[in-house]
Amino acid sequence: MAVTVNNPLVRGPDAAVLSDIQDPDVSLTVWERAPPGTLLEGMAGLCPAHLPQGRVLVWLPDAAAALSGILAETPIGATVLGRSLVEDMLMLVKRFAAIAGTDLVDIRLDRLRHDACWRFHHDQVRLRLLTTYRGPATQIVPQAHAEQALRDQRAYRGPLEALPAGAVALFKGLQAGPDRGVVHRSPVIAGTGTVRSLLCLNLPSDTSPRLWEP
Repeated sequence: MAVTVNNPLVRGPDAAVLSDIQDPDVSLTVWERAPPGTLLEGMAGLCPAHLPQGRVLVWLPDAAAALSGILAETPIGATVLGRSLVEDMLMLVKRFAAIAGTDLVDIRLDRLRHDACWRFHHDQVRLRLLTTYRGPATQIVPQAHAEQALRDQRAYRGPLEALPAGAVALFKGLQAGPDRGVVHRSPVIAGTGTVRSLLCLNLPSDTSPRLWEP
């Protein structure tokens, strides 16, 4: 059962919690799942250079082939770990597409050695799904401290929560409404030697790549 922690954030241990993002009063849903332990352990144990990365704009029926193509460029493409990663990403793509009401998804799998979106911000999208397969996860700010974080940025010292390892977060952005969106940022990792693996799912936009073709 989903548990409302602080409006507009809803979280729970079941995938059904993601659909709560359709509630007009909810801006972030977090599926606090327990992903396959072998998946996270396998990703953590990889040589950073072998972590897959790529971006595709793809019709839903072609998503499995497109994701397999991204992994085919790495040593894990034909391994049990690679198949497990593709299966997990494909499951999330299908859930995102069903909730967003789309058959076309912008899929980005990042290998990050830098701070990425380190600034506290609202996403400039209607809907975005994030999950971290390796390294520290996205950090969110309690609603009561959102304006302070946006103002102070690197000087912010207020409450901050890192999403659980493997958790799936579905964010509304400002395109869903001017008062939508939970303030968040990527964790600060520059200079630490940490390498993250992050899956980001979006609706098609002007920044999407060209349509993937088999």
